[in-house]
Amino acid sequence: MTVDLRVFSTIAIQPAVEDLAPHFEAANGVRLAITWNTAPALVKRLQAGEAADLLILNRAGMDTMIRDGRVLAGAEMTLASSATAIAIRTGAPRPDISTPDALVRTLRAARAISYTDPAAGGASGIHFSRLLDRLGIAAEINAKTRFPPPAGLSARFLPTGDVDLAVQQKPELLQVPGIEILGPLPGDLHMVTTFVAGVEVSSAKAETAKGLIDFLRSARAADVFRAKGLDPA
Repeated sequence: MTVDLRVFSTIAIQPAVEDLAPHFEAANGVRLAITWNTAPALVKRLQAGEAADLLILNRAGMDTMIRDGRVLAGAEMTLASSATAIAIRTGAPRPDISTPDALVRTLRAARAISYTDPAAGGASGIHFSRLLDRLGIAAEINAKTRFPPPAGLSARFLPTGDVDLAVQQKPELLQVPGIEILGPLPGDLHMVTTFVAGVEVSSAKAETAKGLIDFLRSARAADVFRAKGLDPA
């Protein structure tokens, strides 16, 4: 009999988990029912009364769930991490982003850019928005910014030529064909997000959920995480 395991997971690791899920399902007689969204959006749903067996969130989101008493003690593990990066269309000239000053010049020279709307709650969008404020160029750059829809991909505007630069976490950028990673944010503007899995206190399938965490920390999973632009724990 197939067991359904409900998972709430951040979209940042979606490509890796979707690659790995069928192997876990086949080996364990489990069907993974995965809800994908940004970590803040998932936290809001959980705080509004929804539940899942396994949570995969960023560190901040998991800390909130732990404070709310929603995570089983001893059943929380780091899976991987990811840097926020900048992408260009494949074959486009590669502008200089090697220093904060160079990044400012490149952002100002771009016809248009895309990053995730900070109002949607994604970690990279919030960080980049604050970075623009810090650099004193927020109004100028936001005037030529195209935001993807909530939980969307900023790089989707690159192959069409709608923007010159897209900013998001590396695994999310790599989901879009026809783009190249220019590099991470330079110097002290750099940001790495850590992704953590935890078992819900209320889950009746805690052992199965723990088994999925172990699988996502295996050597096989680590290879897939790397291939999808993540650094495994």
